[in-house]
Amino acid sequence: MPSNSDRKLAEIARQDDHISYKKIGHIPKRGIWHWFFGRPLASADAGHQTIGKAVGLAVFASDALSSTAYATQEILVILALAGMGALHLSVPLSFVIVALLLVVTISYEQIIHAYPSGGGAYVVARENLGEWPALVAAAALLMDYVLTVAVSTSSGVAQLVSAVPALLPFQIEIALVMVALITLVNLRGVRESGAVFSVLAYAFILLLLGTLAVGFMKYFTGSLPALVEPPEMELLGEASPITVFLVLRAFANGTAALTGIESIATGITAFKQPRSRNAGITLIWMAGILSTLFIGITFLSHEIGAVPSEFETVISQLVRTVFGGRDLLYYLAVGATTAILFMAANTAFAGFPRLGAMVAGDGFLPRQLSYRGSRLVYSRGVVLLALVASLLIVVFRARVSGLIPLYAIGVFLSFTLSQTGMARRWWKVSKIKPGKNKKGTRALQTEGEVLAFDRHWRTKMAVNSFGAVCTGVVMLVFVITKFQEGAWLVLLLLPVLMACFQAVHHHYKDLASRLTLEGFKVPAPIRHQKVIMPISGVHRGTLSALRYAQSLSKDVTVLHVAVDAEAGEKVLLKWQKWAPDVNLVVLGSPYRLLLEPILRYVRNAAEHRKPNEIITVVVPEFLPRVWWHSWLHTRAAQLLRMRLLFTDGVVVVEVPYVVD
Repeated sequence: MPSNSDRKLAEIARQDDHISYKKIGHIPKRGIWHWFFGRPLASADAGHQTIGKAVGLAVFASDALSSTAYATQEILVILALAGMGALHLSVPLSFVIVALLLVVTISYEQIIHAYPSGGGAYVVARENLGEWPALVAAAALLMDYVLTVAVSTSSGVAQLVSAVPALLPFQIEIALVMVALITLVNLRGVRESGAVFSVLAYAFILLLLGTLAVGFMKYFTGSLPALVEPPEMELLGEASPITVFLVLRAFANGTAALTGIESIATGITAFKQPRSRNAGITLIWMAGILSTLFIGITFLSHEIGAVPSEFETVISQLVRTVFGGRDLLYYLAVGATTAILFMAANTAFAGFPRLGAMVAGDGFLPRQLSYRGSRLVYSRGVVLLALVASLLIVVFRARVSGLIPLYAIGVFLSFTLSQTGMARRWWKVSKIKPGKNKKGTRALQTEGEVLAFDRHWRTKMAVNSFGAVCTGVVMLVFVITKFQEGAWLVLLLLPVLMACFQAVHHHYKDLASRLTLEGFKVPAPIRHQKVIMPISGVHRGTLSALRYAQSLSKDVTVLHVAVDAEAGEKVLLKWQKWAPDVNLVVLGSPYRLLLEPILRYVRNAAEHRKPNEIITVVVPEFLPRVWWHSWLHTRAAQLLRMRLLFTDGVVVVEVPYVVD
């Protein structure tokens, strides 16, 4: 079935005798890469690659759900500085964090319906707050996605090491292998990655909910045992009394449970129609499951006396206590937790390439990030994310505690900007008078969108304003409490990324201004073409290139650089025999330089060229049949082309001659 764009192009072509449109139905040949990445998909298949709510929960919610595996432990590791007596504060802190989660969820549910084309905080800030806040949101989210891969993979390795301590020396290697595998799956497409990971996601949800159900049943019946053989407690710093600052640090660590909430709003376009409805329902499912798991794990962990440890995670301690040891259910639950942590990285692989493509489409990142690969995914963004995240894993040696301080600042900065943007959106809506116009509704045309009157604008603006204040306060708490632990690095990277965005954008704007046709006068046609052909010797490839050069112009000059008088004499004699009618210039080179004499001759010709004259450099190049044979030759053609690339008025043409 031809698409609407195909029909439009064909219609335009029919209206002009000088334009033709042909749709090439060529299918790429199958190769070994197709076995890894799958068969290429046509652009028309994009609609069939969307996902439903069930798969969407696995693809986009894995990051948020997986945070329950380490958020409780990150609260405890700070409270432990005040001693065992302070660990009970983890329970009220978890309720405060869940309340904040509900506020953020309501805000993003509004964003999903207000901006059904996706983009999350970046699009909301761009449409309502301006370019600079949008770029801040983009930088924060891109950093967040990179850190999601590094933190989730490192945490997954920590769970694995808890079950199999012998793997402790290989944490970094295991993490890098998992990133490579997740990258490979995502290069096959969102639909396939969702199908692969759905089973693991739902296994985690069922096993963890089952663990909590058994745990609470034992708690209410008075049979929940205390933790047996607790591991050595981990202390990140010197002992400290219970202070407001310490509690705020623990709260900031626990807010890692909110990471990943924005991913659904960014990737709405991956959902089936009706996109906004499906994405909104998936967001609510995610928030409900996340809240239940987080509060349940924190409460039961406190009741059994779990402690933060580098050698065994809180989840591992909880599961073996609930099930009475390291039996089959223990390994299933810990295995599912490990899998969901690795899958959490998949959420970033779904969000980062889409956001990168949007920012690139606006001209603030390289355009290549907006191109879809053969499987209709933004493959360049997928690979870039994998490379940067792998670098972080190596630098921080796959330690979650070292990465967490870098993590949530970007998350809460994007939360704050998105909710501030939505609050301003409702303020603009308030300026629209209620009632109907000739087209059916009152509307306000802004620079980027059309706003319609909403009678609930006061409630929505209040929710978003309250959410912006809450997340803004949390972000400041995180900056203050985590500054010395590494948060300063994020604050340094943000302006660096902003500067990169502006540099890329300036380049594209400058290029567009130089290429625009507005006020452009068509130059006079080229009246004369001077052809210069450098040769290393006289052979079949040389004569083949000469034949082409003579088809371009009668003004042909052949150059030969003679580093040796005897060799130069042989070339001269051969030339007199095979092409006596063509002008040959022999350039002496006593210092044995090959390219420099040719470059000087060509540039001198370019400086003294006539009006409406072009200098064409024809370079003979012979190509061996066996690919590696080409590395046995000087490859002068490529070197000459690169050196003359920026010379005005010069065109370099390579004439290949395939050697049988």
